[in-house]
Amino acid sequence: MRRLGALFSALCLVAVLWGLWLLWAPQKATAPVAPPRPAEGWSLPGLPRFRLPHFDLPQFHLPDLGLPSIQPKPVPELPITSPVERILIEKAARKMTVFQRNGGSRTFRIALGFSPDGDKSRQGDGRTPEGTFHIDRLNRQSAYHLSLGLDYPQRRHREAARKAGYDPGGDIMIHGQPNQIADGFKVKGDWTAGCIALTNPEIEEIFAHAAIGTQVEIRP
Repeated sequence: MRRLGALFSALCLVAVLWGLWLLWAPQKATAPVAPPRPAEGWSLPGLPRFRLPHFDLPQFHLPDLGLPSIQPKPVPELPITSPVERILIEKAARKMTVFQRNGGSRTFRIALGFSPDGDKSRQGDGRTPEGTFHIDRLNRQSAYHLSLGLDYPQRRHREAARKAGYDPGGDIMIHGQPNQIADGFKVKGDWTAGCIALTNPEIEEIFAHAAIGTQVEIRP
């Protein structure tokens, strides 16, 4: 019994010394294992690397079924039905807006003189004058299909032309197509000598409600 007790004591002492050595002995530093990137799969120490397979998914395109566009259609402008109170002409946009007493405004595409850029200054320059004018005559016997005459040249135009020694020109009108062409035909481009041209139905619509004294503003 004494021998067994001595042996047990010796084993306990060895176990205590072994535990103390594990606590106090220097440990080797181990490098941290970086987590794998999602696209590269994953791996564990001692095991082969596992890579995620790459899949090429097909692209799908919806067939053209020929369905009508769902964009809202522009609301057509109503015709002029009341006296014209003001006319605005924007040369660069080739647009004329007619404002009537009752109802909304009405816009028209126009043609100008054959050299429309700039203000008119002399006879034959092919330019449409700029500024504020007034209708001073309505002509049913015009060389064009109806015409609304404007009070050009004004005093400032005549004085400038007199000082420069040339003719300021005149007979600036809002009119329809030439009487010589077939009914329904429209001359293309800027073709007048400085006037503002419309189609025959358009000038008929304006002529029926315009009056002498109506303001006409012509902007560049």
